[in-house]
Amino acid sequence: MALYESLPVYKATYDLLIEIFQFTKNFNKEFKYTIGESLKKETIELVILIYRANTKYQKADLLQMAREQIEVIRLLIRVMKDMKQISLEKYVKVNQAVENVSKQLSGWQKSVKSL
Repeated sequence: MALYESLPVYKATYDLLIEIFQFTKNFNKEFKYTIGESLKKETIELVILIYRANTKYQKADLLQMAREQIEVIRLLIRVMKDMKQISLEKYVKVNQAVENVSKQLSGWQKSVKSL
């Protein structure tokens, strides 16, 4: 078992979490305490799922939950773009980070299924 801090998917997800904390500070009050908090909570849960998947022998269920979690995060970010809480430029940057995490989770899930 590798240390979870050294996993590329963990590092990418942690960086995404930091970025989300930074840009949710600028949300309007109406969104900051609703969708902004949900976005932070979902991303924190994703980081925890990655940690747990790394420590378990049976990873498939946790990785599936992580894949679902990243899609929820993607949806919430899109809602914030549509509500004009983040710029198109910031949306593209964050969405690239989300896509990076999603691809890594997908690859990890495929490697677990082939065992």
